[in-house]
Amino acid sequence: MSSPTRPRTRATRRRTALAASAVVLAVSALGLAPGASAAAAACSGAESDFNGDGIRDTAIADPEATVTGHARAGLVRIVYGGGKGTYELSQDSPNVPGGAEEGDQYGYALAVYDADLDGCADLAVGAPYEDISTNADAGAVHIVYGSAAGLNGGKVSKEHLQGTGTTIGGAAEPGDWLGYALVAGKTSAGTPYLVAGVPGESTGLTSAEDAGGFVYIHGTAQTVVGVISQDVEIGGAVPGASEPDDRFGASLASTPTHFAVASPGEAVNTASFAGGVAVFSHTLVSGHPKPLVGMAQDQAAIAGVEEPGDGFGTALAMVPYRPSGATSTTEVLLAIGSPGEDLNTTVDAGAVQIFRINASGGFTETMWVEQNTADVEQEGEAGDFFGQRLAAVNTSPNTTTTGTTARLAIGVPGEESAEEHREKGGVHIVPMVGAPGASDSWIDPGWGIPGEPAPLQLAGLSLSGSTAGLYVGMPYGPAAGHAVHLFPWNTANGGAPSQTFKPGENGIPAGDTAFGAAVR
Repeated sequence: MSSPTRPRTRATRRRTALAASAVVLAVSALGLAPGASAAAAACSGAESDFNGDGIRDTAIADPEATVTGHARAGLVRIVYGGGKGTYELSQDSPNVPGGAEEGDQYGYALAVYDADLDGCADLAVGAPYEDISTNADAGAVHIVYGSAAGLNGGKVSKEHLQGTGTTIGGAAEPGDWLGYALVAGKTSAGTPYLVAGVPGESTGLTSAEDAGGFVYIHGTAQTVVGVISQDVEIGGAVPGASEPDDRFGASLASTPTHFAVASPGEAVNTASFAGGVAVFSHTLVSGHPKPLVGMAQDQAAIAGVEEPGDGFGTALAMVPYRPSGATSTTEVLLAIGSPGEDLNTTVDAGAVQIFRINASGGFTETMWVEQNTADVEQEGEAGDFFGQRLAAVNTSPNTTTTGTTARLAIGVPGEESAEEHREKGGVHIVPMVGAPGASDSWIDPGWGIPGEPAPLQLAGLSLSGSTAGLYVGMPYGPAAGHAVHLFPWNTANGGAPSQTFKPGENGIPAGDTAFGAAVR
């Protein structure tokens, strides 16, 4: 199995998207008009509640979907909680800028937050392969608003682009990939924010190709700060330097106090594609988020050795952390995936490291986990790519953090249980506090994840965490297995999902290309 992480040339990166077997993310949604679900009198403020009725809704992307005859245009399917129907969102929907075009992959990345603080959840949608004028794959991000009439129920969506006269400014360039990664939420001060990765941006004094950057959008006015690259001073130097193929902004993670931006292609000393991570505070200095610390495996405080192809930072997950005795939550736990990590002679087995980071950026490594760790399920094998995707939750951020409240899901898309099931994949769930093998569990196709095991299902390439549980998308392999499954965070080995979203069932329209490639 070849590495699913790092397209190494501009020619190959256009559609590989740093994932195995040309993995892509998007959302299909046919169904009711936005107002057809029961309209609430006012927005509830509940998590991921697009229509304001107090019940969690789910956004499921199919970025490879054909829309009005345009292959891979992409769409997002909204499944309203409480059995209130579905809604299909695409660039052909009313109030959405642009139009469906071949290869846009609308929905490749998703984030949910309350952008206008009206109590209804809003949906940020990335279309990194959107062409802007003659600039192929420059990318775009849309904010689609929730309302008591449902998502996109009347208010015109906000579009963020690069170029003259746009919200971001600067210049749109071919292969920028704006919207490749997204994270969003509210800061500890209650300010909405959105971070959008631009990993194909050419930046720096030498305009280093694919050096990358990110855009920071904050407040109800959606004030834009960007593109922030590794060559800028914003209340402190951004860690690293803009170099070709760094792909700064290819993965992101955030909490109300911190956010992290990875450059999985970062060359560390002489090790190409070793990877690095920069951590920021939401505190603004001269209008910019404050850089706190840079992290890479050449530092004495970080385990491991920088090696070519490690991809440190290919995946990130971050949760609030409160130590025993603390009266507020100002720290975080940051999980960093290195799916290309070699374990002795086991090539690309993969590993995940967890760090405790304080408000000023001081950090301590608290955990190294791999499939050979004591009492951990499964066994590290070549090409497992353990840590290709990560998702995490802290179900009780305002109490002392424990291994029960802070949980981490680790995608292992290269896992295979038999030769006939190569790259079947799987998902490992571990505590973020304490010994990783103390309360871990394992699920894969046919063992917890419904359906029959088959080759190239790549389970673990679509993960999303929330207080509702762990979403595992299954967009690849045989079409009969395409679905999204919601698991309790404390699920046992091979435990069953609590809910399944599947095309053709429970009001979700039949037919898909990569249903579940992204979920929120």
